[in-house]
Amino acid sequence: MRGSGSIRRAPARPAAILRRVRAAGPAPTVRLRLTATYGVVFLLTGAVLLTIGYALVRHNIDGGRSLHQELQKLGLAGAVPPLGGRFGGPFPAGYAGYGSIVDAVRSQLRNDALHRLLLEYVLALGVMTLISVAAGWLLAGRALRPLRDITATARRVSGHNLGERIDLEGPADELKELADTFDGMLGRLDSAFASQRHFVANASHELRTPLAIMRTEVDVTLADPAAGTEDLRAMGEAVRETVDRCERLIEGLLTLARSEAAEGRGEPADLAELAGDCLTDLRARAEDAQVEVRARLDPAHASGDARLLERLIANLIDNGIRYNTPGGFLAVSTRERDGRAVVHVRNSGARIDPAGAATLTEPFRRLGRGGDGFGLGLSIVSSVVAAHDGNLRINAPTTGGLDVEVELPAVSSEPSVRNTSVPKENVNVSSALMPS
Repeated sequence: MRGSGSIRRAPARPAAILRRVRAAGPAPTVRLRLTATYGVVFLLTGAVLLTIGYALVRHNIDGGRSLHQELQKLGLAGAVPPLGGRFGGPFPAGYAGYGSIVDAVRSQLRNDALHRLLLEYVLALGVMTLISVAAGWLLAGRALRPLRDITATARRVSGHNLGERIDLEGPADELKELADTFDGMLGRLDSAFASQRHFVANASHELRTPLAIMRTEVDVTLADPAAGTEDLRAMGEAVRETVDRCERLIEGLLTLARSEAAEGRGEPADLAELAGDCLTDLRARAEDAQVEVRARLDPAHASGDARLLERLIANLIDNGIRYNTPGGFLAVSTRERDGRAVVHVRNSGARIDPAGAATLTEPFRRLGRGGDGFGLGLSIVSSVVAAHDGNLRINAPTTGGLDVEVELPAVSSEPSVRNTSVPKENVNVSSALMPS
């Protein structure tokens, strides 16, 4: 700032000018950029093509054969007197000055023709460029229409309508792949949200009873002014037992939610080895329940989450022991059949209505079979099977008990040697199982 009081402003930078121009003009959308690209490409290729055509026309005019040669080709050379200059031989006597005039006229006609051709080429190029820009705008809009559908669906989707899908129809191109990928992502989000809502609903429903029991125990003990040490100890043991039950319930609900959200990805696992480990862990339970265990474990390789697959088999075995009868049996077998890895578990027990057996995969369904479980074991089994693209069949034999078969996609693996039978005295069952 000088003494004159005027303020000198720095000149605007090119980058600032470019930003102003962009802000003043239309938004640089993909459709606009594609249209501009189409127009520029057509303009350049058209200009190159017309330039080549113009050069060829000019070359043919300048380097063509003479009039006398053309007349000879047509057989008319004798009907026209010989012309001099560039049209033929020497001019007759008295016409010597006409050679330069003929050449000048011919050059003028050639230049006029090339000039008109150039103007027509430029005009045609401009008109076709405009037409190509308009066609490019329409084609770009048509090509980008699926993106607008994807954008509109993404804006509409929320936690309350995750079931909405794009369902893009058309050829299997990149846009179709993008839409299908987006639909797959919405499906996974929908499953995750549904699993979360399911977990919250189940937890809130099932935790009411244990919490009410603890509150009652505490209130009764505190309301008794004569309560002594034994009463307080009894109250503490009751509360401790209820807390343990709540812990097992929450652990089961978390496993159910995790299995519902699983995608079945993982490493190859031998179901025979997993079943053998589960039988080893559950030995004490089987002996206490006086259940005879029969096992035939042939190699059966599947791909997935080994922890969930082990929990699947463990829940089936635990379910077969928990709802069995003293002196009953539990038969476990694994094998590969028609490209599928199969786990088959059958147990004796009370007779079950065949129509209600299929409902045992629903959470907290026990069909009055008693036991100290929560009814989550087969729900977890069903979720794990679904996550691994398998099949689950549950039958209720007329003789009693339950017959469950799980089929999973088999994967190739190195052949392994394993005992085809497990003696009863070598079978284990563990209480560190998820509640069923």
